[in-house]
Amino acid sequence: MTASLLGKEAAAETGFRRIAGNLLGWLSLLVGRRRFPQSRLLPPRLRLAAGALAGIVLVAFAMLFLDARGVTFAGTLPPWLVDTFNEITDFGKSNWFLVPIGGVILLAAILATPAAGRVTNLVLTTLMVRLGYVFIAIALPGLFVTIVKRLIGRLRPSAHGPFVYVPWSWDAAHASMPSGHATTAVAAAIAIGALWPRARILIWVYAALILASRVIIQAHFVSDVLAAAFVGGFGAILVRNWFAARGLAFIPARDGMVRAMPGPSWRRVKAVARRLIGQ
Repeated sequence: MTASLLGKEAAAETGFRRIAGNLLGWLSLLVGRRRFPQSRLLPPRLRLAAGALAGIVLVAFAMLFLDARGVTFAGTLPPWLVDTFNEITDFGKSNWFLVPIGGVILLAAILATPAAGRVTNLVLTTLMVRLGYVFIAIALPGLFVTIVKRLIGRLRPSAHGPFVYVPWSWDAAHASMPSGHATTAVAAAIAIGALWPRARILIWVYAALILASRVIIQAHFVSDVLAAAFVGGFGAILVRNWFAARGLAFIPARDGMVRAMPGPSWRRVKAVARRLIGQ
């Protein structure tokens, strides 16, 4: 009896170590040496400066001319439409992406065993890398915005107008700029569209609905949503370039563009899934 229990404990420990080793091996790829040292993490300085200036001008314009009008317009919308977008906006929470993606990554780490075979492990590793990019591309901008919005301390839409700030405030009422939901939506649209171009139309329709919903339900000003769009988009691109420099999921092309590497076909993924289920 005792020997049987010890055997089970040893097997469990070995399994845990294997899973932890798989996850650590995946993480080591992300922080490893560059495979393409010449690749850029940031866009060229002129393009970066122009983009930053355009973003600042657009957000400032929205603050001066669109924020108050947006709140007034949202107040004239029929209640049924506001209620509809109040349901839609919930899908802008990062948990809708991070929890299932994190679960699939963990499942891949569990299933990757020497007994699974070379092809199966290669498919699982590829999925971990690609989904890992989407996870980080959404999580990092979201974390950045969660901190910054508290430091800015902008009051959400109210009778006090769009220019009330209480910096270093950590209450939800003063967490208007930038919008966390909008950051998630745009980061997800950029990341998913970069890996799976056929999904771009659908994912950008999703992002547009989330951005609109934040203004329609009067949770944010127009400028909050625009600022979030820039942060989410830039964050996803920066993470993409980080992966490309290491030859993970993306590769820097000779023309300076970053392109997605071919992933496992849907047929191959289904074949691997059937093989694992049949074990």
